Amino acid sequence: MLEYNADTPTSLYESAYFQWLWLEDARCSGIIPRDADQYNAIQERLISRFSELYSREPFYFCCCQDTDEDRSTVLYLQDCAEQAGQESRFIYIEELGLGVGGVLTDLDDNVIQRAFKLYPLEWMMRDDNGPLLRKRREQWVEPLWKSILSNKGLMPLLWRFFPGHPNLLASWFDGEKPQIAAGESYVRKPIYSREGGNVTIFDGQNNVVDHADGDYADEPMIYQAFQPLPRFGDSYTLIGSWIVDDEACGMGIREDNTLLTKDTSRFVPHYIAG
Repeated sequence: MLEYNADTPTSLYESAYFQWLWLEDARCSGIIPRDADQYNAIQERLISRFSELYSREPFYFCCCQDTDEDRSTVLYLQDCAEQAGQESRFIYIEELGLGVGGVLTDLDDNVIQRAFKLYPLEWMMRDDNGPLLRKRREQWVEPLWKSILSNKGLMPLLWRFFPGHPNLLASWFDGEKPQIAAGESYVRKPIYSREGGNVTIFDGQNNVVDHADGDYADEPMIYQAFQPLPRFGDSYTLIGSWIVDDEACGMGIREDNTLLTKDTSRFVPHYIAG
């Protein structure tokens, strides 16, 4: 496991819907075998889980303005919720308000009791109204405790408790003793980096092998043993595994011509033959 994103599902639309649509079209056109399958039960699991979150209160779905990709992802999740029987409403983050007593409200001053936000938890905490999160009464998806899992500081902690585990990479916080032998390659990552932002790969002599720019250079850093991604032709391949309601239910594949997976990396649909 390179890292764990428990907060912002930004490639959900592609993983759950578009690659399944590609599978059906590719089977019909003969590009792939007609009996080809796909490891993808994401949408079914989402609808099933939404059906268990019953409430008479509407479920709000929100993201920032001027982010078409995020809006598409949020509208997809909203559609899944409606298929599960939920009453839903869409609102932009910038349109959220605070009513009497600090309650969260929409543009019509309706109190928001539960909401999904495609907006990083650490941004919420750093906003001007961040201190109010300690007194929130509404239900957030993802919940606030996911901020513990959605930052890369989790990786050194896991390595500390489970050193040598085959599913983990040696990881340590900035200022700690390196958990790899001298001369081995390693990676530096900001704790709250996304899409490869400000991630740097070093060789065993501390020379920069690859680097991605971003907005996270001032964040605290962790270090991690370098694990090269599998290479097929000119593409380095990364698998993202999806978990819904504590169960693995699908995957999305990203490829790039560099060692780092970024927001410009290609999403590649997959199929299973035989």
